[in-house]
Amino acid sequence: MLMRLGAVAAAGIALRPILADALPSGELAPDLVLRTESATTSLAELRGKVVWLDFWASWCGPCRQSFPWMEAMQQRYGAQGLQVVAVNLDAKPEAARRFLAEHRASFMVAFDHSGDSARRYSVRAMPTSVLIGAGGHVRTVHAGFRADDRDALEAALRDALSARAAMAKAS
Repeated sequence: MLMRLGAVAAAGIALRPILADALPSGELAPDLVLRTESATTSLAELRGKVVWLDFWASWCGPCRQSFPWMEAMQQRYGAQGLQVVAVNLDAKPEAARRFLAEHRASFMVAFDHSGDSARRYSVRAMPTSVLIGAGGHVRTVHAGFRADDRDALEAALRDALSARAAMAKAS
């Protein structure tokens, strides 16, 4: 069941999870093995950063719109601790390579041809994005991508980065 994007909270920007059966906010994000073209890492190794974890496929129309936005966010906020991770779920790697040849991605692109990561994150729509705070906890889940979502999604990123900065100051 889809729910609408949540409103901006008065005490800070927060988005309600958009998928009823998605990971709840505040839950520790499940660790994933992230296989890129050149290396293998894990989501746990990115702790300390704010992670925008995006599940996508080459056939997904909204993914074509989200990639330029993710690229802009990585460029704008990477130095502040944002790491965009796009996990491709295509069964055939060639389809993902063709998509990536058309869409700039300086951020991390991982491949999960089996779809195991999507099952672990209860992905039900393409794209599905999970905002993970610096402490490794889910802040929000968002399904789909529309131009109207951009401002609220960027505000959620800024809020997570502010929380990261405050956490660093407190340590």
